[in-house]
This record gives sequence, C-alpha cells and structure tokens, in this order.
Amino acid sequence: MEGVAAEGDVEADGQELSATIAYVVKKLKSSQLHSELEREARHSVFFSCFVGWEKKLQNAVYRELNVLPPPSHPSAPIEHIKEALAYMRRAQVYWEKRVLKSLNSMCTELNIPLAQKRSLDDQKELLNKWNEMGTDEPGILKGLPELRELFAELGLNYGQLGIDDSIQIPTGNFQFTMLILCSPVVLSEQDSAAAQQYIRQGCPTGLRADTWALILNISNQMEDSLYYDQLKSNVIQHDLLVDSLIYKDVKLTASNDDYYFVFEDYLYQVLLCFSRDTMVLDHFSYSSASPPRSYIRGKKFIADISYCKNDVLPFYKEYKKALTVLIFFAPLCFLYHEPSKLYQVFREMYVRYFFRLHSISSHPSGIVSLCLLFETLVQTYLPQLFYRLREIGAQPLRISFKWMVRAFSGYLATDQLLFLWDRILGYNSLEILAVLAAAVFAFRAENLMEATSLAAAEAVLADLSTLKVMPLLQLFLFATVP
Repeated sequence: MEGVAAEGDVEADGQELSATIAYVVKKLKSSQLHSELEREARHSVFFSCFVGWEKKLQNAVYRELNVLPPPSHPSAPIEHIKEALAYMRRAQVYWEKRVLKSLNSMCTELNIPLAQKRSLDDQKELLNKWNEMGTDEPGILKGLPELRELFAELGLNYGQLGIDDSIQIPTGNFQFTMLILCSPVVLSEQDSAAAQQYIRQGCPTGLRADTWALILNISNQMEDSLYYDQLKSNVIQHDLLVDSLIYKDVKLTASNDDYYFVFEDYLYQVLLCFSRDTMVLDHFSYSSASPPRSYIRGKKFIADISYCKNDVLPFYKEYKKALTVLIFFAPLCFLYHEPSKLYQVFREMYVRYFFRLHSISSHPSGIVSLCLLFETLVQTYLPQLFYRLREIGAQPLRISFKWMVRAFSGYLATDQLLFLWDRILGYNSLEILAVLAAAVFAFRAENLMEATSLAAAEAVLADLSTLKVMPLLQLFLFATVP
C-alpha cells in the first residue's frame, strides 16, 4: 500500500510540475522577451550572439514562478483558481459592489463623470506642472489663480469700502460713488442674494447692521422677541455649569478690553440665553460635532452649543485669550443695540460660519482646511520666509492659528474686523481668513526674516491693530506673482 501511495504522490508531483512548466511556457510565449528572442534568432547565425539572453530568460522564468497561482485541480473553474475559499470570494464581491456604489454616488452628488477627456487648456496646464505635481492638490485646495477668481470683486479695478473711503476720493471716482448710492437701493429691495453680492465690496458703516440682517434673513418680529424672553426666563429658572464658564469668560476677556468693556452687561445676557437655545442644535445636522448633554433633576436637558466651548478652552493658556463664542459676539455689539435682534444675528452668524472654527471637519471653511490653505499659500508664495521661520522654530501656523480660530476678533481694530466680516458674509466662506493670515505674513516678511527665535517672530506679529485689511488682501491676491 505504501508503494502504491508513493507512486501516486510521484505521479501527482509530475502532473503539477508539467502544469507549472506549461503555464510558464505559455506566459513566456506571450511576453515581449519571446518576441525579442525570435527576432534575434532570425537575424543571428552565431550562438555567441545569444550571450546574456540566458540570464534574461532565467529572470523571466523566476518572475513567473513568483506570481504563479497556487496549484488546483485541472478541471477547477476559473473563479476557484483565483480564490479557493468561497466565503472569501463572496466577501470580495461584496466589497467591490460597495466601492462601485460609493464611486457612483460620489459622481452623482458632485455631478462629475467617472472619466472624461481633458480640455486642451487642462492638458497644457497638467503638462507644464508634470514635474511639480507633488506640490499640487487638485480639487482640495485653492491656489492664487482660484482665489482670485473666487474673490474677483476684491480686485484692484473694483471700488472697495475699506480703501476708497479711507483716502481722499477724486470726484470722478464713478465706481465708489455708485457703491455708496446703491446701498439704500439694495436695502429697499429686501433681496438677500443681492445684498450678499453687494457687500462683497464692503458696506457703509451706517447701513451695515440692516444689510447683515437682510443677508442673514433676520426680521426681528414679535415672535422673535417673545422667544428671546423665553430664553431669558429659562436662564432665570435654571442654573447650568456653563453659566460659570460664561461669567469667567466675560470677566477675563471683555471686562479688561478697551473696546468691549462697555458691553459687559450685553455679553452676559446674550451668552446666557444662547446657552439655553435649543434651536442652535439644528446646526449639528451638518456639523461634525455632537451635542453634549446635561441633566436637571433626572430629566434629560440639552445643554446646548455653549458646551462646545470645552472643545477650545484648553487652548486658553497657550494663546492667552479665551477662545469661546464670546469673541464672535462682542464685535456685533457695535452694530445692534436691541438685545433680541443682537441675539438673532449672533446666533445666525455662529451656526452659519463660526462653529466651523471650533469643530474638526473637511469642509472648506473648517479650521483644518483653513490651516492647510494658509500653510500652502505661505509655503508656495513666500517660500524663503516659510523655511526661515521653520529654521528658528517659529512654525507659521502656530502663530496664525489663533487669528483664524477667532476670525481675527480681538486682533484687528473693530472697523477693520467688520470690513473683513463683510466679505465673509458676501462670499459665504471663511477662506478669506486664511488669505488674510498669509497676507499679514507677507506684509511683515522683511522683519520676520530678521527674527532669530519664536519669541522674536511672535513680537513682530504681536500687534495687528494698525493693519488695514482690504489693502493687504488686494495686494496679496492680485499683486503677488504666482
């Protein structure tokens, strides 16, 4: 019996070897090496001409042996040869279906095809930067050409409130005159889209409050006032942990601020009401964050957005400034004096824009994307400065992060901050924060190049209160050579 078994093993081994040889020969016959050998054989009559081909053939056989599929029964179906385990095959089929479904869904949502021919311009552009593709991030970040297109109304040929109104204007400045004359017309039309388009070039100080309210669709009806009173009643009835944080925040920040100390009462009132407003929870449907919870006498109570301050308060010691919703609310006190309307505008500004600065997401206006955009702009258009600061341990993002996460509140003079926020509403985007941060570095580049430490670099950029926002943005966007 043992002899019969041994003969069977030898026969099986022989069949396997024959199958392996047949497989390798078949693969080699269809290879480029086989064609080259045939061509060489037809044109050469001396064996010496084949020197070196033996090694090439040996390498080709070795390569085929390394990719040879595992042995299987001669009559096994092709799918069994590719994968012997049935459950593995099913898993692979399921995974492929998921991948294809995701790809198709992505194409449908973004309205782009799976494949399409590039235009001639795109082909030339790709060819020109073929050797520099490592610095390109298609579809994710914007370079100066894309930013110029996005912020076209900030161009040097457009009139700008924030520039033209701060210098002596010639009587023939038609664009600036029309910009001023159009503002009452825009308000009278009560068209939010038109107001948003108009404010891209700034807004007259006296009309800013109404223009912002129009863009944000704030009407301040009687129901809104009653709702605010209801929130006030809730504050009076219930004590939350967040109340202590608000008190501390206001005391540490606004009470000692030269601009905002006069609004201390407003700050307390509105922020305490904000902490009770369950309408704010709606923004969690499009935010990457999740609403925290609090409990009162055993009943679940939504503690609301103010608890989101916990996400940023740990940075307090590092940046020496509070990073809470207070910084977004205080500048609005210069525009609105009625608590109900002030509250509505603040709430809408936060749930539309500023919450993205306190949550981690891939949204273009999220703080992560803004950080990436800032670093890309500085590294691409200010490369010497970027690497100089890195050499001395002064990472540019470490300095600029605190500006962007606060939307420059507390750093710029109030009038300049409001000019900046005009453009945030006008373009419905926070990306301009990253552009301004890069523009500040470009403006202070000469002094920064002389810095020899992080402390020295921070000293150069410590005071932004004298900066003019619009000239910086225009110069960086439209005067920088790509």
